[in-house]
Amino acid sequence: MKELLEKIKDKQIFITGGAGFIGSTLAKVLLPDNKVIIYDSFARNAIKNTELLNHPNLTLVEGDILDLEFLTKSIQGSEYVIHCAGIAGIDTVVKNPVKTMQVNMIGSANLLEAANKLENCKRVVCFSTSEVFGQVAFKSEEITPTVLGAVGEARWTYAVSKLAEEHMAYAYYKQYGLPTVTVRPFNVYGPNQVGEGALKAFIENALQNKNIQIHGDGSQIRAWCYVDDMVEGVIRTLVHDSAIGESFNIGNAKAVTTIYGLASTIVRVLNSKSEINFIPKTSADIELRIPKVDKARELLGFEAKVDLEHGITNTAKFFEGVLV
Repeated sequence: MKELLEKIKDKQIFITGGAGFIGSTLAKVLLPDNKVIIYDSFARNAIKNTELLNHPNLTLVEGDILDLEFLTKSIQGSEYVIHCAGIAGIDTVVKNPVKTMQVNMIGSANLLEAANKLENCKRVVCFSTSEVFGQVAFKSEEITPTVLGAVGEARWTYAVSKLAEEHMAYAYYKQYGLPTVTVRPFNVYGPNQVGEGALKAFIENALQNKNIQIHGDGSQIRAWCYVDDMVEGVIRTLVHDSAIGESFNIGNAKAVTTIYGLASTIVRVLNSKSEINFIPKTSADIELRIPKVDKARELLGFEAKVDLEHGITNTAKFFEGVLV
């Protein structure tokens, strides 16, 4: 990572959703040698009570990506743009489908329009989602057909909105030459995670010896990516020109387990007394999700390094301090 960061120094980097989980982790890595502007509504705030708040290179801007005028004003002078902002999390999406579509589609269109007016924009990295591959995604490649999902099933509202963002990002690259990149995160977890997330919820309950609830029978299969690996993948898209105009799966194809296997591993690794319970599913679920990351490896030199048990241990250490 140190060699990568040597290539990004004394730059102005604009991060939408920078107060969130991945955005704040990115900011922490980039702040020592760059001016970082976090543009966020602070609906989910992972940077409160952290050392980031007092960093001299950090500027916090409370704003909405639906406000094109303010967004355009706030982004001025930036050379790198990382677009993490968006509505995510199945429970949040189900409760706010209209807001999800507005923020993820119109907000992303606003961000791309604002970035396109910059004088010296070197990169715009847009965050999509592995959800675009639908319910079954086994070793999915970047060119694997995406799935829109049935109208009326709330879960696919999120996937459709993110897929629209992907098409918009590529359109700005093709029509205007804006140096866009799309990343598709696959089940990212780690310290400082906010909002929803199965692994986070399992760890919090395990630390308190509370019951762990699994929706369905637990046979759903996931590949889990530690946040440090995700951040490295994003940094690589910033420094490699081969990333421009491309999309990349960012995940850990080696850290694969069922949801039940994940819960069992967490209980074992943390020496927890938690019991594992099964409850009915309340919405459509992803039965299988494992990325193929060959493209990221070949063009970016990306390779996830953190194994699942090590990642669980690191994440638990963080939440132990939070839950005290």
